[in-house]
Amino acid sequence: MLRKIHSNRDPRDTLYSEIRREFSGYFALGTNAGKRLAGAYPKFIFGCMVILMALSLVLSFTVFRHPDAPKISAIKKVDPVEDGFSQIMQATSNIRETMHLKKLVDSLTGKRQLSREDSTLLDSALDRLSKIHQTLK
Repeated sequence: MLRKIHSNRDPRDTLYSEIRREFSGYFALGTNAGKRLAGAYPKFIFGCMVILMALSLVLSFTVFRHPDAPKISAIKKVDPVEDGFSQIMQATSNIRETMHLKKLVDSLTGKRQLSREDSTLLDSALDRLSKIHQTLK
């Protein structure tokens, strides 16, 4: 059967820790540059933060607001006799098609080796059967 693969990996080693270890120099450079920038221009960074928060507030209530579409309820006149008869006819045609497809699938699976056309026909028949099954639910 299937054999288990044993790994001697340290469980503390994760993807994040490996990336952090590999690129630690770049992370340190970025951290130092951010600290120097924030230390040199604190009022500018605070002003940018306030402006971005105000812009976010304005955009969230204007541009990104999606008003609910008005619900249109159309009143349909439904004749229960006609509707029931059409459902019966639909169910009958689904049953007939299912029986036809079942015979087709049985005849194709009885063959020893399938040709290209047979496998395509079998695939389309199984797809159609699954679609019919989904409409019945």
